[in-house]
Amino acid sequence: MRLCEKNLSGLAASVRRPVYDRSKVAASIVHLGLGAFHRAHQALMTEAVLASGDLAWGIVGAGMQSSGMRDALKPQDGLYSVTEFGADFERTSVIGSIVDVLGGAEEAEKIRLLARMSDAGTRIVSLTVTEKGYYLDMATGKLLIESPAIAADLASPAAPRTVLGLIVYALRNRKAAGLPPFTVLSCDNLPNNGKLARAAVLAFAREVDADLAAWIEADVRFPCTMVDRITPATTDADRAHVDERLGLEDAWPVVTEQFAQWVIEDDFSMGRPDWTLGGAVFSDEIDRWESMKLRCLNGSHSTLAYLGQLTGRETVADAMSLPLITGILDALWRENRDVLQAPKGVDPADYVEQLKRRFRNPALKHRTAQIASDGSQKLPPRLLAPLRERIARGWPSPAIATAIAAWMHFAVKTAHTPNAALSDPIAAEILAQAGKSAEAAAIVDDLLAIRKIFGEDLPRDAAFRAELLGKFRELAQNPAVATSPRIVA
Repeated sequence: MRLCEKNLSGLAASVRRPVYDRSKVAASIVHLGLGAFHRAHQALMTEAVLASGDLAWGIVGAGMQSSGMRDALKPQDGLYSVTEFGADFERTSVIGSIVDVLGGAEEAEKIRLLARMSDAGTRIVSLTVTEKGYYLDMATGKLLIESPAIAADLASPAAPRTVLGLIVYALRNRKAAGLPPFTVLSCDNLPNNGKLARAAVLAFAREVDADLAAWIEADVRFPCTMVDRITPATTDADRAHVDERLGLEDAWPVVTEQFAQWVIEDDFSMGRPDWTLGGAVFSDEIDRWESMKLRCLNGSHSTLAYLGQLTGRETVADAMSLPLITGILDALWRENRDVLQAPKGVDPADYVEQLKRRFRNPALKHRTAQIASDGSQKLPPRLLAPLRERIARGWPSPAIATAIAAWMHFAVKTAHTPNAALSDPIAAEILAQAGKSAEAAAIVDDLLAIRKIFGEDLPRDAAFRAELLGKFRELAQNPAVATSPRIVA
């Protein structure tokens, strides 16, 4: 039997399930980007709010590009399962906080979504759309006005396809109707994500209507958040395991780790749920929380992923069993801590030890190939930001240089592997630069020349370039690291 409202009684007794009347839940949150992370994180914490008896915060989830999630969850009345794994822990819960599902590329779905966001009952619009969904040049902060998707939304406001079009046109509708604006809540793993969302929305709004842009600038709230939970892509083996635990079929279950963290700036225009019931923290130190997470967790995750791909380690846990990788990560964490300002009451050393335990979790099959995607977007906040701070203090950064060198080897190996694809917004430029030369020094210079990643300053820093070249050659000469055989060190 399929998981759905009428079949909840058929769940295995060990499975947690909604304890409230879902028919009485008000849909006041619209979430754009309905993927596994949102369902393992924000939707799960919202479930705790509903379970407490506050039924004002149901979620309408919307997929932006594909109808796959809608088609999976609609027959299940929005219900789905989350299975959390620890080294000696496993818990499966059915989540009911998503009360409606929209999405897909069809015009009719976009019209319905715009109407839902324009409705007076919508109080928060939240996002998990990755860097690409903001349509900003991350180097300049300018709107990618030449993007076909942005151009289409500016020309056809009735059924916008981008997050920016949907938000701006929904706010325009609300302004015209005399309704207060909803809060825009970015939950993407990006530094200053609320400020980034604000900049993108305002840039699009200025192309539409100057008065509307001024109203948004004055009245719309864009709180920053820090999010953290490792959520691998769901596999067929996961589905089979979860279905056995449920005693029912779940078309798109979520598997995730036991740990979860959400830190939120408390700045909402139409109220907000008490997400502390699900473990969230409201804080005025978002910058420090996200800096610690981006550098210590995400920076090490990216480093581990590139080294894992070069050493044949398929998962994070596999990579953590290789002393070569753990030694580099230990050095990377030390370099990051030198320039880290931790939130009050947080010991960075304890935070790193917690990360090691999470990374070694054998139950979580988090693939290094998945983490290695979108390097051009991830390197600047995760590795280059602390690098620049260390350079400003005159300090060497051999571990960060090793991490960047690993990304370069990963790009070069991909460029020289037949039929291999690089998952990155600027993949064509990266592969072109990575494939221009076989000589180590030229490769490093060619990849450093990608200004969208490294800016103008780093390619000109002779000490950093020498350090990076040395680490690039060191990896090329290490027999445990499978770099491209074409490289002449």
